[in-house]
Amino acid sequence: MSERRARPDAKNPRKSGWRRALTPPTAPPDKPSAPAGSAVPETEPVSIVQAALYRDGVRVSTPVTLAETYRELHEQPSGMAWIGLARPTEHELLSLASEFDLHPLAVEDAMEAHQRPKLERYGETLFVVLRAARYLDAPEEVDFGELHVFVGPDFVITVRHGAAPDLSAVRHRMEESPELLGLGPEAVLYAILDAVVDGYAPVVAGVQNDIDEIETEVFRGDPEVSRRIYELSREMVEFQRATRPLVGMLHSLMAGFAKYGTDEELQRYLRDVADHVTHTSERVDSFRQALADILTVNATLVTQQQNAEMRALAEAGFEQNEEIKKISSWAAILFAPTLVGTIYGMNFEDMPELGWSFGYPFAIGLMGVVCVTLYVIFKRRDWL
Repeated sequence: MSERRARPDAKNPRKSGWRRALTPPTAPPDKPSAPAGSAVPETEPVSIVQAALYRDGVRVSTPVTLAETYRELHEQPSGMAWIGLARPTEHELLSLASEFDLHPLAVEDAMEAHQRPKLERYGETLFVVLRAARYLDAPEEVDFGELHVFVGPDFVITVRHGAAPDLSAVRHRMEESPELLGLGPEAVLYAILDAVVDGYAPVVAGVQNDIDEIETEVFRGDPEVSRRIYELSREMVEFQRATRPLVGMLHSLMAGFAKYGTDEELQRYLRDVADHVTHTSERVDSFRQALADILTVNATLVTQQQNAEMRALAEAGFEQNEEIKKISSWAAILFAPTLVGTIYGMNFEDMPELGWSFGYPFAIGLMGVVCVTLYVIFKRRDWL
């Protein structure tokens, strides 16, 4: 095991160039390049995105393998290695753990991924887990990535699980400001934190736009809006899990300023990042509350619409019943004379009243009395 080297002291950078160097650019990702005249071996693992050695904030070497990185780091007094990995293999992580004396628990977390944001200190090594996020315009959803960062006296190792964040932009900006990069691994860590937190801003803007659209759909009566509210609420729960722990993590870093002799300019920067993440966390909380309120309003509107439909069906059924009553009443009135006429139309010889001279007037009168009686009864019951 090689002896760890303490990072060199460097002068504080100018404040005007500080934020510029830490703001992620909209430039295409830089590609790892091999030294002139050398070729990348066929067995080179594809998980190594970029590896570089720096001295006094300037890149002095770009090794293409971990073994080459170890060797050149030993040969560079007061140097710093910045190794970027994407979904590394277990063999690669174990190799890094052996070379840089990484704690087994931290290595296990980096292997398994799916960790909550946290900050752990193992001796001289700081282990940080971050959840990056990016907003995808086409499907209108939030994509989350996971980043593990090992920070030691002379090395920074980033292990990325997912597409976000784009650390090549951070490396590019840092290399453009050697005085900043010369502050050592702590400056790299804070630049990564800033990139992750700044990456939340487009997500916040995209979610705000989604909520505005959802409000319009709710009052327009879109039947699919409930599903969209639910899916966005799930994303906000995940977003909250990514941002809320960062507040405590950054305050823990700030609490160790005096103990670990953090550079004064880095202290200002970290406080600025803490302000941004606090603001983002508050916005996420407000989004969750807004979505809960929108879901309640949508449920109320759906209930009102269902009640209106039920009321319309009930009114239609009532009107139909009224019509049935009228039809049934007139059918009963017309049935009475039909019954009398049918009985006296059978023409049996022994049938009473057939030879009676008042038989016909009696039958007509009986029909009239029955019809009038039925009409009066139905009229009093409002059937007619």
